[in-house]
Amino acid sequence: YGLCFSLDLINGAQEQCELPPMDGFPHCEGKIKWMKDMWRSDPCYASYGVDGSTCSFFIYLSEAEIRINFDPLYKMMSRHEEFRWMMLRIRRMADTWIEAIKSLAEKQNLEKRKRKKILVHLGLLTKESGFKIAENAFSGGPLGELVQWSDLITSLYLLGHDIRISASLAELKEIMKKVVGNRSGCPTQGDKVVELIYIDIVGLTQFKKTLGPSWVHYQCMLRVLDSFGTEPEFNHAHYAQSKGHKTPWGKWNLNPQQFYTMFPHTPDNSFLGFVVEQHLNSSDIKHINDIKRQNQSLVYGKVDNFWKDKKAYLDVIHTYMEVHGTVHGTSTMYIPGYVKNHGILSGRDLQFLLRETKLFVGLGFPYEGPAPLEAIANGCAFLNLRFNPPKSSKNTEFFKGKPTLRELTSQHPYAEVYIGKPHVWTVDINDLSEVERAVKSILNQKIDPYLPYEFTCEGMLQRMNPASLIAGRAPRPAPRPALPPRRANELFEPWLYCLSLQDFCHGQVMWPPLSALQVKIAEPGKSCKQVCQESQLICEPSFFQHLNKDKALLKHNIECLTIESVNDILVPSFDGRRKHCVFQGDLLLFSCAGSHPTHRRICPCRDYIKGQVALCKDCL
Repeated sequence: YGLCFSLDLINGAQEQCELPPMDGFPHCEGKIKWMKDMWRSDPCYASYGVDGSTCSFFIYLSEAEIRINFDPLYKMMSRHEEFRWMMLRIRRMADTWIEAIKSLAEKQNLEKRKRKKILVHLGLLTKESGFKIAENAFSGGPLGELVQWSDLITSLYLLGHDIRISASLAELKEIMKKVVGNRSGCPTQGDKVVELIYIDIVGLTQFKKTLGPSWVHYQCMLRVLDSFGTEPEFNHAHYAQSKGHKTPWGKWNLNPQQFYTMFPHTPDNSFLGFVVEQHLNSSDIKHINDIKRQNQSLVYGKVDNFWKDKKAYLDVIHTYMEVHGTVHGTSTMYIPGYVKNHGILSGRDLQFLLRETKLFVGLGFPYEGPAPLEAIANGCAFLNLRFNPPKSSKNTEFFKGKPTLRELTSQHPYAEVYIGKPHVWTVDINDLSEVERAVKSILNQKIDPYLPYEFTCEGMLQRMNPASLIAGRAPRPAPRPALPPRRANELFEPWLYCLSLQDFCHGQVMWPPLSALQVKIAEPGKSCKQVCQESQLICEPSFFQHLNKDKALLKHNIECLTIESVNDILVPSFDGRRKHCVFQGDLLLFSCAGSHPTHRRICPCRDYIKGQVALCKDCL
């Protein structure tokens, strides 16, 4: 609309603006009039940059402004005992988060962003899930999901979006009450209840059952936290059935990029990530820099069973240094007698232990956890176990039933591929001479702390800023009248419409920019993920549609004398001998995974920023 937004307005300058067309927004003019009459009624409006000018009203009613005060978020989360662990994490990291959002605001323009109405539903914390993750969080239970949810909620809040958090079916029904009773499946009239929904797989089932027929109108708004990912051939219900996949976790028929993962391991899905916590206050940091490295290692494995059949491997390490552990529980059957076990440590105490440790020792399990990144951030080298053959759902019980055929080449593929030496040494546990060489090399050099930018607070905020704009574009609803000050922190409908970077509701992909496309041709038997990775690139599934026609391929010197269309994850592809091209007939089956036995796959690759894999070099 060409409205006169500027930083000067926020700093108090007056400027005249004309109202844009009000078609589709019958309440907008009333909201502006209310603001003109009432903006002085409470000092909170001035604190948000309202100065009496029409422009400042527009900004207040529509734009997301960064936040640096956590109190409203604490108030919202304190109503839930299930959020206690997450709140403690957010409080510990609050100063770091605030410093990060301020730093990002200096580097990037964070103005003129649409404030989104966002629902966050944590299905894993509901009583109906039966997981008891919140109850076990303080006694050694799995924390990876809670870490990711904490950091997601914090990012969305600091970036200025209006969020409502649900951890029960009753809350979900209350938030979505406008549509829960809509049994016809027709869209509700008036305000959109939400514009973007962050949810997990368990919550997805609950959400669909709660909404009934209205579910279809919210599918494109979903962002599903999914640690290990869901590949297209499992996501597509009919295709999964035709392949005989019996996993209970797939068959959602979403755009595969609506699944958000812990690590950037599955290009078909989106990378959400998390933040590696430092656990230290300012006085700790001054002290920790004086800690000297000891000739010791720390084994990554808090459960006794993880150590089974690892003694010969650990003996090699023990030849050169002390071996420490943090095993909890009474069972120590598989732990060699020379190991100094510290039991469960607080995050702060673990940081100090890592700072005096030279080597963090992988045992092969757990897969793709956050701990190795924490160790590397504290200056440890990580001994990462190679898997040969790679582990997958075809040969490993842990992955059976998961909606992916991804093959893990090591315990931590991200550390192997995107970090590497001198911080990460990937070795074969059965080749003890290779293990010994790695240990000697590590001891013969000084290894500085390293943390990829994408796992810092600022890095996650940078990644989430465009990600929070990736929302389903729905028909523009009418906004509600302006809210009185006492409800200023509650949800309202921002009426200014900004184009989303990526539109899952209408199939228009506008991000990343097409200028980032680099086409690579895979040899038979290789996937697009592989061929892109071999060129230090990443497969970008949103670009597949630009390569799915013969005219587009001519630009890349691929001539199609004959063509056909199929519904399969292994296309577009071509047979160079016959100049026969095969194109994709179902957009949900575009996939970076999978290799064609005889054809060459046509692969859309892109570059990436080192330390920020989710973004291409032209994306900022």
